[in-house]
Amino acid sequence: MPEHMRRTEDHYSRRAREQGFPARSVFKLQQMQERFRLIRPGARILDLGAAPGSWSRYCLQTLAGRGLVVGVDLNEPSFQPTPGAEFRFLRGDLFAAEVQARLAEWGPYDLVLSDAAPHTSGSHLVDAQASLELAGRALELALLLLKPGGGTAIKVFQGGEEGTLLARLREGFTRARAFKPEASRSESREVYLLGLGRKPG
Repeated sequence: MPEHMRRTEDHYSRRAREQGFPARSVFKLQQMQERFRLIRPGARILDLGAAPGSWSRYCLQTLAGRGLVVGVDLNEPSFQPTPGAEFRFLRGDLFAAEVQARLAEWGPYDLVLSDAAPHTSGSHLVDAQASLELAGRALELALLLLKPGGGTAIKVFQGGEEGTLLARLREGFTRARAFKPEASRSESREVYLLGLGRKPG
């Protein structure tokens, strides 16, 4: 890895540790928040693929005690919510019907986030396809569980087929685009698909 890339990586990792976040990915969400104002006061937020918990913790910190954050993952988050914060965690598979049913009970939501990623195999083609399926499921849940006017940000590995998801976002939201935060590693194939302004129906 080139020296300037290591410095950037170390910079974000060090800042995450200093601020008490489990992972450097928090700065990707922070940069999307600064650019698009995804998190609004009093929002109900669904965080898919929540472990180790940096995004959920950032949402709770930004909401400052007003609103709700629901995290879902196969693994438990590694952070402790601040006292008074309304945080619910559901351990389970995003594709499971019982998980969808419980999330629907706790919804609807103003924002659905997904930083979920599949276990990588080393094959760009295989990993991109697995990521596409995971992102597609996240989009299904977003379309099902969002309030009108709500938004979503979903990670996907670029592999040539993510345009199909972007087309679905354009159908369901008034604004849709792909965005790569500066905090993403430059060699990473990840990109975030954003849908803003969920259309009614």
